[in-house]
Amino acid sequence: MTGPLHAGSVVDAIAADMRSANYTTDGVADLLGADAGAAFSRGLWWSALRATDRAAADRERLATLIRLFLLGTEEARDRVALAVPTSDVDALIDNGVLEQTPDGALRAALDIRPTSDGAADFLVVSDQDAALRAGPVRRDHVLGIGGASVSLAHAVVRDPVGRALDLGTGCGIQALHLEAHCDEIVATDTNPRALALAAATARLNGMSWDLRCGSMFEPVAGERFDLIVSNPPFVVGTGSLDYIYRDSGMAGDGLCQNLIAQVRDHLRPGGTAQIMANWIVRDPQNWQERVHGWLADTGLHAWVVQREFADPVSYVSLWTSDAGESPEQAARRGGEWLDWFDAEGIAGVGMGMITLRAPRDGETRSPDQVVEEITGAGEALTGPEVGAFFARREYLDRTGDEQLLAAKLSTAPVFLEEQSLPGPDGWQVVGSAVRRPGGPAAVIGVDEVSRALFAGCRGEVPLGTLIELLAGYHGVDADALADAAMPVVREAIGRGILYEAG
Repeated sequence: MTGPLHAGSVVDAIAADMRSANYTTDGVADLLGADAGAAFSRGLWWSALRATDRAAADRERLATLIRLFLLGTEEARDRVALAVPTSDVDALIDNGVLEQTPDGALRAALDIRPTSDGAADFLVVSDQDAALRAGPVRRDHVLGIGGASVSLAHAVVRDPVGRALDLGTGCGIQALHLEAHCDEIVATDTNPRALALAAATARLNGMSWDLRCGSMFEPVAGERFDLIVSNPPFVVGTGSLDYIYRDSGMAGDGLCQNLIAQVRDHLRPGGTAQIMANWIVRDPQNWQERVHGWLADTGLHAWVVQREFADPVSYVSLWTSDAGESPEQAARRGGEWLDWFDAEGIAGVGMGMITLRAPRDGETRSPDQVVEEITGAGEALTGPEVGAFFARREYLDRTGDEQLLAAKLSTAPVFLEEQSLPGPDGWQVVGSAVRRPGGPAAVIGVDEVSRALFAGCRGEVPLGTLIELLAGYHGVDADALADAAMPVVREAIGRGILYEAG
């Protein structure tokens, strides 16, 4: 016996059994029903268990798989054998998929769950999280599909590329999504168990990735890629290595800092890197300063988005509870962690996404680096929005004011939002903004003139002509109005509120 899922024939049998039982995102959702499914997604399991117990006979195999791998129940051996008729139960035990309880029942030793990208269904193998098992997770625990991995997957630019690198692949969830638009995928991890489960994830889905063991960029020394994605062990801490999935062994935010420093050496011209990251914040009013320092000498274009800020107690509580340690263990470790935060003068931790883009061959513009906080619930980063952000910044760099004045601009679908206060003459507008729904930070404050300007941008007349008409209406100098309007126009283009027609 070697590592988990070491036999390819066992992986192939699992794939056949799960698909024939309709163990897919739609299959599971249909069996559970809308209400129980919604409750399960919020961590309430009893209604999902009830739904599986009431499943029709022709869906008993699916119900058993849901109980085993999603709900963590113990099942009779004969029932498991019926659920996986192609697989040999003893082989599943030998390969670390199942384990036998003292009374002879079986329970899942791994998490195997369906996921979907909207176009295809997949199966992902990982270790079970702390909620399904007693005691703390393994030191070499392999995370499954979590909030950070989902956020990264949503934010990756899905343009077709040649070579892609998934640095710190874990269970392989990012590589799984790269398969649809990348010709070659290299996936690395320091954890041999993670690579074994990533290999199983790939095989379950009929894929093949170049899996390599090693830290940071060591496994790909001298190689370059069109796309690099990474959800690394970014947790800010003392430098201990308690759990491989979260701890890098580097103190503070050293791992993320080093990744940013080295990434340009591994990007092809025009290549993109997208990295989930945490960073130390000592002054919440100037949190950008630290990340700006990381970017200063990279020569890369960048968009850094802080999605959350966590104070030390909230941050430490998140990660101590995630490991499933006992209250006594969590209290001891948490206290030591908070002592370190105090000693380092850390006010909290910023959490978000760093997207980097290498200059193209022959490109001469200076690095364009935007560092901002975007925390709105409806403003999460998506691949199309990230790609459009860089395209807009490049357009603004190559388009001078004279060209913009000659261009016919259109306004994207937007809302005009107004804030009013009651006064002696009724409601009085005290502030207005134009917002593009769904766009991260796609909002800009407007006054009477810019409101009229945006309304007039319908792709029909040049911007300069609109400004002249507005200047005449308000009795002001057209050149002076143009000088005042151009920064607002450029910001609106940068936010995707205005764009050049055609």
